[in-house]
Amino acid sequence: MDVKQSIAANAPELLTVSPSPHARRKVTTASVMKDVLIALLPATVWGIYIFGVRAALVVLLCVASSVLFELLTQLVLRRPVTVSDCSAAVTGLLLGLNLSPAVPLYVPVVGAAFAIIVVKQLFGGIGKNVMNPALAARVFLMMAWTGGMTVFPAAYDRVPLGADAVASATPLIALKGGELPEASLAEMFFGQIGGCIGEISALMILIGGIYLLVRRVITWHIPVTFLATVAVLTFLFPQGDIPRLTFMLYSLCGGGVLLGAFFMATDYVTSPVTSGGRLVFGIGCGVLVVFLRYFSGYNEGVSFAILIMNALVWYFDMWFRPRVYGKKRREKKA
Repeated sequence: MDVKQSIAANAPELLTVSPSPHARRKVTTASVMKDVLIALLPATVWGIYIFGVRAALVVLLCVASSVLFELLTQLVLRRPVTVSDCSAAVTGLLLGLNLSPAVPLYVPVVGAAFAIIVVKQLFGGIGKNVMNPALAARVFLMMAWTGGMTVFPAAYDRVPLGADAVASATPLIALKGGELPEASLAEMFFGQIGGCIGEISALMILIGGIYLLVRRVITWHIPVTFLATVAVLTFLFPQGDIPRLTFMLYSLCGGGVLLGAFFMATDYVTSPVTSGGRLVFGIGCGVLVVFLRYFSGYNEGVSFAILIMNALVWYFDMWFRPRVYGKKRREKKA
């Protein structure tokens, strides 16, 4: 038997056929993370413009603390130092954009420590965390410092450093009570409202989301199904006497739905790799957001919705696992 015949005879044993996704482009973790940072710039700059220096300081503390904690943890655990891949910076920026500009300045540091040390590094580092670090940290901070995390200054209300902010009603509070917010849809779309630093402008988030889609950093499956599910459910079941279409548009523009759909639900590590799994994941996130907003004690449900769905990602990928070419599916035992 010659070499060609030997290879042909042992081909099934020599070749390992794996399911998708397969790398078709020269991309690295650093290049992907840099694209995400670029996509988040519009929302970041706008949030700083609306809320002033205090917002910039909160974001800077989150990013710097995340990078520092990643470096220190990897040195202590004697792991390769990977802060240059920008993943810690992305986590810090997302956490900062999910915070109110009025939070006490120690909160971003504590949140960054929880996100990087507890959620990311203790599970093995990048690629091994089971939930989105930024969202997990936000929920932790919400439970630990509920009062400080729920004070939202009004638009253009520059919070002085070291001073307490004057709380203003956010659109989601009014919607939960079945009333129209004081802010118009135009103000919510462009971002002239109170809220978290990176969630106030639907336009800026959409610009960043489109950039990610064009750059093929993310696919359409999760954001489209996520937002479509929220749109359908809020249109069919409006609160109070608010017109259906108006309630739907306010629900989409208010809170962290857009930021969550484009930037956090699409996280590579904590979202499905199969197309079918992504569709189900997006629908599940949308259903949970509406359910939590309607029936829980929280005005916003995006963080909890995505974290719950993160825990189910393995099952979605198993359900939609592609069949290896040439291999029959296992028959169920009688």
